[in-house]
Amino acid sequence: MAKSKKTPDFEQSLEQLENLVEALEAGDLTLEQSLKQFEEGITLTRACQTALSEAEQTVKILTEKSGQPALEDMDIDAADD
Repeated sequence: MAKSKKTPDFEQSLEQLENLVEALEAGDLTLEQSLKQFEEGITLTRACQTALSEAEQTVKILTEKSGQPALEDMDIDAADD
């Protein structure tokens, strides 16, 4: 039986986060609305970070089991250039 999800999946969370950022950048919200959107954004960001960490662990486990070379951490600063 499929597991019931109470939290949105990564893609849904990311889409919601993008929408929140657009709303905040538009500057049409009141201070109270902005703070509420910001709080929701923090929650979504944490959910996305958790999902990415779990996916990374799954990939590491699968590559270790298959005998593939170990994954190397990516230098994020170099990737942005």
